[in-house]
Amino acid sequence: MSIKKNLEEIRKGIPEGVELACVSKFHPVEAIEEAYAAGERVFAESRPQEFVAKVEVLPTDIEWHFIGNLQTNKVKMVVPHATLIHSMANERLFDEVEKCAAKLNKVQDVLIELHVAQEESKQGFTPEEAFELLTDEFIALHPHIRICGVMGMASLTEDETKIRAEFQAIKKTFERLKDEVFDGCEYFCEVSMGMSGDYPIAIEEGATIVRIGSSIFGNRVY
Repeated sequence: MSIKKNLEEIRKGIPEGVELACVSKFHPVEAIEEAYAAGERVFAESRPQEFVAKVEVLPTDIEWHFIGNLQTNKVKMVVPHATLIHSMANERLFDEVEKCAAKLNKVQDVLIELHVAQEESKQGFTPEEAFELLTDEFIALHPHIRICGVMGMASLTEDETKIRAEFQAIKKTFERLKDEVFDGCEYFCEVSMGMSGDYPIAIEEGATIVRIGSSIFGNRVY
């Protein structure tokens, strides 16, 4: 099927109020242009060099999300262009994004990445680490960062019960942060979880953003 047809099928299963981020990493500009022509405006990349190269040649009304492992020395490539950074996975990254956003006089929207899956390869904060980090003092020290919610990934498994439990853990952490840390902050409202293989479960468990790539664009082009 074409990218347009894939999107039409996927859109049928995404309810109103859930945002689709089209994961365009490893796919050529032409593929993004096809999705853009089909009406999509939110695209997600994971490698800074590829991200910047695409930003420079694609329409300016695209909303770019950065979802990959972001090294501190690459922050200055991403912050000027990113609408939302999903992968705030360590304290040093917060400090570097703050520094870069301040130079640009920009408030950078971000999500704190949670590590709930049992796979060691996953990055991010455990729920308890997130609570330890996000004190009033820490937030005040990063005035050019707006924490808009959480992001997380479930284990790569066929076990739907396990996937569902991990999404529930992400949502539960979001709700606790909303109650205890971000009470009254309307902008703290995003739960980014779910990819091509598991996004229907993620939506059932409260995702507000799903990150879908291969189901739209096909297999990655490395």
